[in-house]
Amino acid sequence: MTFFDTPIMSMPLSRWLVATAVGLGTFVLLRFVTRWLVRRITRAAASTDTPWDDVLADVLGATNALFMLVVAVFVATRGLELSSSVHGLVSRVTVIALIVQGGLWVNRGLGAWLAVYRKLRLEDDRAAVTTLAAVGFLGRLATWVVVLLLGLDNLGIDVTALVAGLGVTGIAVALAVQNILGDLFASLSIVLDKPFVIGDFLAVGDMMGSVEYVGLKTTRLRSLSGEQLVFSNSDLLGSRIRNFGRMAERRALFTIGVTYQTPREKLERIPQMIREAVEAQPQTRFDRSHFARYGDSAITFETVYYVTVPEYPVYMDIQQAINLRIHEAFEREGIEFAYPTQTVFLTKQTS
Repeated sequence: MTFFDTPIMSMPLSRWLVATAVGLGTFVLLRFVTRWLVRRITRAAASTDTPWDDVLADVLGATNALFMLVVAVFVATRGLELSSSVHGLVSRVTVIALIVQGGLWVNRGLGAWLAVYRKLRLEDDRAAVTTLAAVGFLGRLATWVVVLLLGLDNLGIDVTALVAGLGVTGIAVALAVQNILGDLFASLSIVLDKPFVIGDFLAVGDMMGSVEYVGLKTTRLRSLSGEQLVFSNSDLLGSRIRNFGRMAERRALFTIGVTYQTPREKLERIPQMIREAVEAQPQTRFDRSHFARYGDSAITFETVYYVTVPEYPVYMDIQQAINLRIHEAFEREGIEFAYPTQTVFLTKQTS
């Protein structure tokens, strides 16, 4: 029996009116209940510290009106005398709509969960934040692959043969886009091995910048002068990278030159003066200070110390404070800083 063989037109008008009313009522009820739940959960989420009620509200907000309409049609047709093929078609469409809606719920829930996780772990674990882009992509890809396979299976298509065919096609596509796949696998390598994370300061060749974004194909850095530097992931991993963000402490070396007219007893006290200037600063560890060499126009002292935090602005603040303290000590002791000078000796020859 086909759709046209059913006594559709012979059914009384009241049956159609009742079915229409049931369908409209189901659709309105679903819309009302969904919106009411979203508002109720959102209002409750504003007064709680847990982020999971916000995630639940986002998931419910992804409920599609077309899905509700399909469900309403399914409910309405239950009371009509239609052929088994029509009922089967409506049921199949409803199942496919449910599968697609499930994919939308999972996709929205995954995005909301990743946003919450990023917010919670951004300050504590920047490496985890770097992983989120790859996790989100792989999760969404897996979700929609499952949705596609379930939908095709519901339509009666042999997904086993389809998967085998896609495998052969995938090999051909992989050969055609091997550069893109190389960047993709490099992105996964960055995520898993974590040679750097968002916020690290990198030096790649003669270019330097802070990591802003790690994507599936490119990694983007913000340089000191403000422009954005874009590297393909495969090229970046093939380069020698200096990651200043992994510094536990910063080694600092500086030299000071004093004039040759400085008395020897004051020269002997200069390393101690420099040591006191370094140790007077917080977040420092003194290493050494020595009379290093006789220069062309100065007696040179070389000093090494460590800043126990890696931030460059902190290091510069400390170095400035050390320089000012040394200047004060030298001024008090009457020690003069050297600068390039030349002494010219003139001799008078007598005939």
